[in-house]
Amino acid sequence: MFLKEIATINHALDIIESFDADRTELGVTELSAKLGLSKNNVFRLLATLESKGYIEQNHVTEDYRLGPRILEIGQVYPNRLGLLKVAHPLLEELVKSCDEAAYIGVLREGDVVYLDLVQTSHPLRLRSRVGLRLPAYCTALGKVQLAYESNDRLEEILAKTTFKRFTPHTIASKEELLRNLKEVAETGVALDLEEWELDIRCVAAPVRDYTGRVIACINISAPAIRMSMERIDKEIIPLVRQTARKISQRLGWAEAT
Repeated sequence: MFLKEIATINHALDIIESFDADRTELGVTELSAKLGLSKNNVFRLLATLESKGYIEQNHVTEDYRLGPRILEIGQVYPNRLGLLKVAHPLLEELVKSCDEAAYIGVLREGDVVYLDLVQTSHPLRLRSRVGLRLPAYCTALGKVQLAYESNDRLEEILAKTTFKRFTPHTIASKEELLRNLKEVAETGVALDLEEWELDIRCVAAPVRDYTGRVIACINISAPAIRMSMERIDKEIIPLVRQTARKISQRLGWAEAT
């Protein structure tokens, strides 16, 4: 019985490891042929993995892909490497420089998840977003990370995105978002000018790991009354870029010269 359970675990891990950047979705027949398992066995394993959130089915194609639980567990690894440990003191320095709230967050599917916050000393401050999942297409943190996704991955995310208007300034279409993301990729910063919430403006920049891959991002968020476009351009953007660069370098990223 013990050996049978070990074999089942191995087969389940083999299924998970069958997915990669080139094959994000696989069918039962493909997995059966690839792993040398019967279709019935593959189907049972997929059903178990799906029930735990490690695998999900595309109900249009009926193929399978990695589920959200993989992403959640995956975020443990950068934390283990010290992402938040590295970032937090640098976010504190950033807040000291401008006295506005600073966040760090990660992309999960079509949402951005806020992981940490260093708060401003101003009595007028934003409510904490730590632990929240917000739509990526209308937040600075989300748009930065979307801008650096591969075309295929971006298309996959946007195919599942509903462009709901939260304010009169919210991006309302895929075409508008793609134009915005092109600008973000060119400048290295993303703005949220009251797109998610009225009277709130945000500036974000990407955090990279040692391979240069964007794994997170940081931002400054503040009431619009304190975030004029002049201040954003002259003060906030340079500070956010500099801090994101410092965090990336401490994670092992060597900027190309």
